[in-house]
Amino acid sequence: MPVVREFKLPDLGEGLTGAEVVRWMVEVGDVIAVDQPVVEVETAKAVVEVPCPYGGVVTALFGAEGEEIAVGAPLVTVAVAGAAGSATGLSSGSDEPDAAVERPLVGYGVAEPAKGGRRARVGGALPVAVAAAPVAAAVPVAAVPVVVPVISPLVRRTAREHGIDLAALTGSGPDGLIMRADVERAVALADAPAAAAPTAVGGEVVPLRGLRRTIAEKLTRSHQEIPAATCWVDADATGLMALRAQLNRTAGPKVSVLALLARICTTALARFPELNSSVEPDGSGIRRHAGVNLGFAAQSDRGLVVPVVREAHLLGTEQLSVELARLTESARAGRLTPAELTGGTFTLNNYGVFGVDGSTPILNHPEAAMLGVGRIVAKPWVHEGELAVRQVTQLSFTFDHRVCDGGTAGGFLRYVADCVEQPGMLLRQL
Repeated sequence: MPVVREFKLPDLGEGLTGAEVVRWMVEVGDVIAVDQPVVEVETAKAVVEVPCPYGGVVTALFGAEGEEIAVGAPLVTVAVAGAAGSATGLSSGSDEPDAAVERPLVGYGVAEPAKGGRRARVGGALPVAVAAAPVAAAVPVAAVPVVVPVISPLVRRTAREHGIDLAALTGSGPDGLIMRADVERAVALADAPAAAAPTAVGGEVVPLRGLRRTIAEKLTRSHQEIPAATCWVDADATGLMALRAQLNRTAGPKVSVLALLARICTTALARFPELNSSVEPDGSGIRRHAGVNLGFAAQSDRGLVVPVVREAHLLGTEQLSVELARLTESARAGRLTPAELTGGTFTLNNYGVFGVDGSTPILNHPEAAMLGVGRIVAKPWVHEGELAVRQVTQLSFTFDHRVCDGGTAGGFLRYVADCVEQPGMLLRQL
């Protein structure tokens, strides 16, 4: 006799309270296996697939695409076999435990197009225990949309907010992939007739959801709780760029400027460990971290994210370069997991990629410090007593004034600048 089991949205970790339905991977009436992914959701951290711990016939889906589902709210119901069936809800004669007993959720992973098995439809040679019993009435939900070649959740959201049918667009990306520019063009065309007619001037309220809401809440908390101060210095990066060129002429992984800066940061934090810390939530003390989990700012279609290189102080320059490249690619593709976006102890912010020289960033709460690096550009510079054209960058350092005074912060920044100007100093730390 089938038993209808209700699967609720699990706690996805890191304090997340809900998730937005991106797409359903099953339909009402499908036969699913235990731990088969049933829905792709977008949290404030990443886009993930959620597996269902029950196997059997899907009887109801809760939530349409774009709808926010709270943690603990019903997600899907499944008619599973009773004592006569196996754990998958199909009669196989195995010694599997009774499917009516809840199995623990195996876990969830980053959404990948190749994941997930083929769905089986109810009908044909289904087990008698399932086919002979009436299935609970399904709760009406929106029909699962036609799959279109689009990866970015931001592209989907933009299209949804402007009423653009993605299935009607022809993508300009590889294999017809629909890009952000394709949706923006469609939005512009849709708005063109309305723009020609006289209308009242009005504004638009854009809801803070998902990653944008998380960023807003975190930055607000940082600004309210942390007495931050910033100091900065110009540095001659000619030697650093020459070292990078020399390293990349040899065999092995290519070394990025970001990797060299990351190496400098870990070395500087070993000399100034009070900056690799955070103030306890109740303000009772300062927690100094044993290792460096190095966060770095990365721009993606979902907005600004800060992937974290775990145990960065144990990695060499080439290893840092490989890991930074991997996390950057995952950020651009929207494949970062919650674990890869949390747990940082210090942040490196290379805003020079935007063509700017300086910044006074807000700290990545609850971290106590952040190094910012501006663009590296040719400028007149006094070198060995003579005016010369050198590769110059501006370094800025923002720190929590509760963990140290200006002398420590200035010492850290001066050491970083010295390493940028004389990268051979890093050899002293080997």
